[in-house]
Amino acid sequence: MALLEREGRDGAVGIERADARAPLPPGDLLSLGDGELRARIAPAAGGRIASLQWRGQEWLLGHSANNASTIGWGCYPMLPWAGRLRGGAFQFEDRRIELTRNFDAHAIHGLGFALPWRVLSLQPGALSLGLQLPRDARWPFGGQARQWIRIEGDSLRLDLELAAEERALPAVIGWHPWLLKPEHLQFVPQRYYPRDADGIATLPLQPAPPPPWDDCFVHRGPIGIERQGQRLQIDSDCDHWVIYDGHPQATCVEPQTGPPDAFNLQPQRCHLPAGGRLRAFMRWSWAQA
Repeated sequence: MALLEREGRDGAVGIERADARAPLPPGDLLSLGDGELRARIAPAAGGRIASLQWRGQEWLLGHSANNASTIGWGCYPMLPWAGRLRGGAFQFEDRRIELTRNFDAHAIHGLGFALPWRVLSLQPGALSLGLQLPRDARWPFGGQARQWIRIEGDSLRLDLELAAEERALPAVIGWHPWLLKPEHLQFVPQRYYPRDADGIATLPLQPAPPPPWDDCFVHRGPIGIERQGQRLQIDSDCDHWVIYDGHPQATCVEPQTGPPDAFNLQPQRCHLPAGGRLRAFMRWSWAQA
């Protein structure tokens, strides 16, 4: 079933924020699912999943008085870029682009996670959301974003799409889930992007180090997580994954179509022609451990 809840009336939602750490309340929540898997979606707060429970157990670090920053709760889409973009600047088609910086000297995680999304359709166990990207100092290219969230038995499927309009644009998309701290993470990476003194990915690729991590890895295949007797398997067609396990309460497992700072590291990989579409999926599947 799908229900509209009235929550998070402690401030405005979906306004422009120059700081990714600024508070962002959930706003009105939509509830999906009436079985063992239940999700609560916050369209006005970056179109993110605010809560996700399987058999009554919460899996996401949610919004609270002590955890209210835009960047720090739920599971949100990242687009039109993911991770840190160095200096908020890059070259595109022989033109230097400088974006509004929202994370100290850099621009982080795109725009979608801080803007309100429109509800396009709502059905039992399924939701689609849309977002028109701006044409201003935050992002001069425009573009249309859409995401689909569906409950399929004991699985949750997320699809994300970014479509260029009449002009080409650079594009990387992905997700940033704040998963409550697992007891075990099944992930054996091979190669990663070393980080420099600014904490930003660089090339060339190197053999993956042991944890703790705040790094981007080249990886194909599922990642397994165990917590309190439950096992979650995360699948995606993305071949880049950022893993951040330095938070005391959460671990982030972030599939994305390219690395952080991809517009500078791999500009050709990110080029989306006029009228082009970039799409990715992520599936979460639960079972007893």
